[in-house]
Amino acid sequence: MRVLLQRVSRASVAIDGQVHGAIDQGFLLLVAAEDSDTSEQVDYLVHKISKLRVFQDDADKMNLSLADVHGSVLSVSQFTLYANTKKGNRPSFVAAGEPTHAKALYEEFNKKLAATGLTVATGVFGADMEVDLVNDGPVTIWFDTDAK
Repeated sequence: MRVLLQRVSRASVAIDGQVHGAIDQGFLLLVAAEDSDTSEQVDYLVHKISKLRVFQDDADKMNLSLADVHGSVLSVSQFTLYANTKKGNRPSFVAAGEPTHAKALYEEFNKKLAATGLTVATGVFGADMEVDLVNDGPVTIWFDTDAK
């Protein structure tokens, strides 16, 4: 699985001009799965993301977690994280997971994040979405379970 995490002051996702999910301070997560991914990768990512300490403490050090700052998560499916641009100018997406499998893992990921006590808003898997965000920092972190 791949997740691109952005620490945000606020973020929202709209579908057909209507806001579907929105958060204030927290993480915007762009999430993709491939066919070989399992619940093991979901569990790894949920643990890492829910415990990640990238918010400033009183000494201005990145030392606080999402729970420490009462932040939220906006999780958006993004199969294009598996784009391969090595040949030509048109990306290939053959590494992206088959939609039924990828959707099941995306939904499992969101449920398990919520089970940690975090507030989780989402987009809609496979929908054409407009994502609006204010990146705080900026802080952007890439998670790839193939590279752990």
